[in-house]
Amino acid sequence: MEQNSIVTISDLVKRFPVGKSFFTALNGINLTFNKGQFAGVVGPSGSGKTTLLNIIGSLDSPTVGSAIVLNEEVSKLSTKKAAVLRRKHLGFIFQTYNLLPVYTVFENIEFPLLLLNMPALERKKAVLDALEWVGLTDKIKSRPAQLSGGESQRVAIARAMVKKPELVLADEPTANLDAENSHHILQTMEKLNDELKTTFIFATHDDKVIKYLKRKIRLEDGKVVSDEIINNL
Repeated sequence: MEQNSIVTISDLVKRFPVGKSFFTALNGINLTFNKGQFAGVVGPSGSGKTTLLNIIGSLDSPTVGSAIVLNEEVSKLSTKKAAVLRRKHLGFIFQTYNLLPVYTVFENIEFPLLLLNMPALERKKAVLDALEWVGLTDKIKSRPAQLSGGESQRVAIARAMVKKPELVLADEPTANLDAENSHHILQTMEKLNDELKTTFIFATHDDKVIKYLKRKIRLEDGKVVSDEIINNL
């Protein structure tokens, strides 16, 4: 693994059983993501984007080949060690928010820090900082049902970022949002990428997201067909 790389994927193949045969979701993927990149895996539905993100996030394992994430080979991690990697070092943002409805905004964002056994005063400061990042300090006592879609997604971003993870994986994070909310959220993530040097990897086919990417990797039928660095001046 290169010194500056945070993810290294080599000759990766992922197959899923279908009846007596199998479906190849990823077929010979070779990719490296360096620290601080704002990258996206783009392509049509069924191209393998989410499968790739799930493997990088240690939610799944390759059938063949390797995925090394923060110096850990995903396929060799026990269930417990994979959970520790996610809990300590990774942030996840999904299109369905996954907020806990009975908890306030503060409590939803605090939850990952409770899993890390962070002291109460440190937790409070980290949550307040995260709320300030996403511009939701005034919603601290609200519950998810009282939030708009855009606000819910901003809470989800704050929850993903509150522990300052090295890597954030975002799977179609703007799919349920209008253009205004999408741009606000993408600008927030771009700012966090710039200020905290967090690496972001998106899976998306949303043009609104693609316009913000600094690196665009296109998948088709489980294969990388292009990989380009973009200068968004």
